[in-house]
Amino acid sequence: MKIAVIGAGSWGKNLVRNFYELGVLKLVCDLNPENTKRAKENHPNLEITNSMDDVMNNQDIDGIVVATPAHTHYEIAKASLLAGHNVYVEKPLAQNVKEAEELHKIAEEKNLILMVGHLLLYHPAVNKLKTIIASGELGTIQYINSDRRNFNANHRSHSNVMWDLAPHDFSMMAYILNAEPERIVNVRTWASSGDSIDVAHIDMVFPNNVGGHIHNSWLDPQKQALLTVNGSKKTAVLNDTFKENKLEIYSRREDGGITVEKPVYSNDEPLRLECRHFLECIEKNQKPTSDSINGYQVVNYVEACQNFISSKSNETKLEVNYV
Repeated sequence: MKIAVIGAGSWGKNLVRNFYELGVLKLVCDLNPENTKRAKENHPNLEITNSMDDVMNNQDIDGIVVATPAHTHYEIAKASLLAGHNVYVEKPLAQNVKEAEELHKIAEEKNLILMVGHLLLYHPAVNKLKTIIASGELGTIQYINSDRRNFNANHRSHSNVMWDLAPHDFSMMAYILNAEPERIVNVRTWASSGDSIDVAHIDMVFPNNVGGHIHNSWLDPQKQALLTVNGSKKTAVLNDTFKENKLEIYSRREDGGITVEKPVYSNDEPLRLECRHFLECIEKNQKPTSDSINGYQVVNYVEACQNFISSKSNETKLEVNYV
């Protein structure tokens, strides 16, 4: 099997490394000479190009991996599918539902794999938590909160914090609950400068009145990737910034103390598992876990949040009373 990667930058270099180590990387395409130089130095015998036509027209390629800026995903994924290639595109699949739906239809019509890089669906700790929830160990799920923050000094002119970070949260929350959110009930955002949204708070409701909240921020120098799932019996906390014991289960004893359990899960690199899954899907012609429908749904949620911001105008001015 032969794979091409388009985009070898800050995240794409990790995909280059993984597919190279899996023995399937044939070609890397990037317009930035520093990225292609690094890829060539780190991975001998690798073919390099700065022309996407070299990738699209290469009939020896079994799959194309798209790791370019988000606003280019739709056009590159579409061109790749129309050229007859299976595609793995980083999140988000597109930046509106119309484009996401079009990509899904093209892949279906051409019987091609279209996989979206919702990395957390392949995370061993996330999958362990999904199993624990399904077993009923936590009891009835009541509330789920995902807090994802980092420090983005270079604000992205073609994106905002919701399109950058929220796809991780939406995809993970729906996956572990095995349910899609029924509605977005509130969205609050903050732009530190210009039109770029740097902080977002999103409230939603899942089936059975399970509440959900997402907090995303580009303004925090201390990286945070914290998921809390509150059940009627126990509470699960998954802190992905920890190197080990990322998942802990908390329960209150009769004496008022707290018991902490540390479930066991594999230490496999989530990205390596995701890359392997793409290869398996091509080989077996099977639907990926994060297929185009999954990608479409996540785009739908983020677009709904964007529309919520645009249409909502019920802010109330507060008067300050000095007593």
